[in-house]
Amino acid sequence: MRINYFLNGKKKVTKRANADLSIKIKIIDNRTTIALTAHKDITLGQTDDYLTFDVNFRDLYFLNGYQSWTDTKEYKLAKRLRNINKSPHLIVKMYALKQYGDSLFYKYSIKKSHGYDVFYSKGDFESFIFNLNYENAYLIIELIKDKKNIHLITDTLGIKLKAGESVTLFDYCFYDNYEEGLESFYKYFPKKNVEKVFGYTSWYNYYQDINDKIILRDLEALDNRFNLCQIDDGYETFVGDWLDVDKNKFPDGLEPIVKRIKEKGFKAGLWLAPFVAETKSKLFQEHQDWIRKDEKGNNVMAGGNWSKFYLLDLENPEVVAYITKCLTHYMDMGFDLFKLDFLYSAGLGNYDGLSRCQGQNKAYKLLRDTLKGKLILGCGANIINSYQNFDYLRIGPDVSLNFDDNAIMRMLHRERISTKITIQNSVFRSIFNDHLFGNDPDVFLLRDDNIKLTSEQRRALTKINALFGSVLMTSDDIATYDEEKKAVLADALNIFRNGKVISYQLVDNDISVVYELEGKEHQFTYNVNKGVLSNER
Repeated sequence: MRINYFLNGKKKVTKRANADLSIKIKIIDNRTTIALTAHKDITLGQTDDYLTFDVNFRDLYFLNGYQSWTDTKEYKLAKRLRNINKSPHLIVKMYALKQYGDSLFYKYSIKKSHGYDVFYSKGDFESFIFNLNYENAYLIIELIKDKKNIHLITDTLGIKLKAGESVTLFDYCFYDNYEEGLESFYKYFPKKNVEKVFGYTSWYNYYQDINDKIILRDLEALDNRFNLCQIDDGYETFVGDWLDVDKNKFPDGLEPIVKRIKEKGFKAGLWLAPFVAETKSKLFQEHQDWIRKDEKGNNVMAGGNWSKFYLLDLENPEVVAYITKCLTHYMDMGFDLFKLDFLYSAGLGNYDGLSRCQGQNKAYKLLRDTLKGKLILGCGANIINSYQNFDYLRIGPDVSLNFDDNAIMRMLHRERISTKITIQNSVFRSIFNDHLFGNDPDVFLLRDDNIKLTSEQRRALTKINALFGSVLMTSDDIATYDEEKKAVLADALNIFRNGKVISYQLVDNDISVVYELEGKEHQFTYNVNKGVLSNER
């Protein structure tokens, strides 16, 4: 083990206790806990340790991505993770693509692959590792390819300790058997039995081009099988100005729509991105003191969507009051579920005395504490921070209207829009479903217009979403469905409510899935590259 820390502004490294700090190690069964107590005022860097095992190129390794949009699947050791530093620099800079993932603070290399907080391997070398120190630090699990070992890094960078104060550096479980590790994971994160959501969202058909007529028309087509109608991005004038509803689109505001949703017996949902503001917003133009600054005094950019957007200063009491006011306003209006987006942005600011994980926890807890009694669907959020704070979490990127987006996007970052990637995430992150939170695999789309997915790709998307998640949403006007689409939807709803995954296995480019439905075993094969099903029975 190697501990990095700063004392009186000077960096120091130690492998053992010294005059500056002491270390306490506790190992009980498969759980290792390592705590540090400071004897002087110090600031921590990262701490790392090595597990030496004979990993090999035949096995499959689950590498959980940094945030909920990050591509996540089982990899072979030879597979390289996409490194945004190899993408066209002008495009990366123009659209602030580095801000979405971990490349701002993690150094990618062809010599290693990495994931966060939950890791397993299948094959000759079996293992399962998961982080229980989720309130303090992310656990970065690296596969070192040439040395064929596992490197554990606890991201404690930034934690300040006064003399006498303590912090947990490592708290993780390691198993050399996949099934035993998964069983233990579920004991530490017991089943939640979250309510399943079958709903409508406006985004993946109209995007920001919504109005009251569109929402009310699509709402009327929803029957009593649905339990949610969500208004997505586009009701506000600009991102950040959440209390300014666009009067051209919604002349009577959102209240009449909420009332009608309730009359139909559904929950009312609303989309917000509470931690950011775009450059065209009044908030950004009139409250530059509310925008987070970096160490050079520059605004912290959070991404390139809309007119580009920036992180709010979550340590500013006025910002906290504003976020609370906006959420409370819509909570009082009657909204039941809040889809809160671009939440990774909270990790872009350096919080005084806190690690990146602690800063995110503080930000997410603000949302949870404000929205007491309401459902939260996190999106673009860090996985382990979401556990205690959100009811549901999007576990993949946005569905694209063609299968793998366009050629330029395929060259870019790991958080890019892609139906191909979001389906793979739905499968491989299904181990989290109903334990960390209810998984939201994003929407299914069966319509024929405004879409480039083939009919077979649409059917595969619908079936996999229904089987592997706790949220099933669409942006279609289902009044336009023909009998064939109605039948596909009916089958998917039956699977969503009554189906249970028994197993899934990746072999080359195919995922073989076995599931139980109404007392019978069924199976199918999903081709990852083509996005279609076969061998259904």
